[in-house]
Amino acid sequence: MPEQSNDYRVVVFGAAGVGKSSLVLRFVRGTFRETYIPTIEDTYRQVISCDKSVCTLQITDTTGSHQFPAMQRLSISKGHAFILVYSVTSRQSMEDLHPIFDEICQIKGDIQKIPIMLVGNKSDDTQRELDASEGQALASKWKCAFMETSAKMNYNVQELFQELLNLEQRRTISLQVDGKKSKQQKKKDKLQGKCSVM
Repeated sequence: MPEQSNDYRVVVFGAAGVGKSSLVLRFVRGTFRETYIPTIEDTYRQVISCDKSVCTLQITDTTGSHQFPAMQRLSISKGHAFILVYSVTSRQSMEDLHPIFDEICQIKGDIQKIPIMLVGNKSDDTQRELDASEGQALASKWKCAFMETSAKMNYNVQELFQELLNLEQRRTISLQVDGKKSKQQKKKDKLQGKCSVM
């Protein structure tokens, strides 16, 4: 990441309707929208602190369709971290992530130092096509982190972004929303410089 930039760019990819926008809006605004509105590309900003200085967490919510390959390539080249979202109710949505992951590898080269989270969203839905073990297996194959979430129930949303930032090895970045910290975060703060979302 260029030293002069105070933006930390997180890019969210996934098929249409898997809940990318819902996850981002739940995290940034604490809201959930029942209706599905397709996204072309939206960017949200959240002020956080990293390395004891303030920086901006810039979250790019990408389109779920493959109509804009140039935009996708640009998002990958500018991204510092990636969230790959599928719906646990759709096996196809997991399959749709393979070409995106391949493109991240192609554009970024060595991805071992790049934070990538594989996310199974809609974990509250009873119409599952995928078990958590299948998401875990794919994450192991891709050597990335894995988590199941539910934007609707606000399950693991905050934890998802915290975990993604924990994967960032070059900087000390973390979240603190509404002045509350998890027990895990309090322990980490004792071990390193304190960081928080403002």
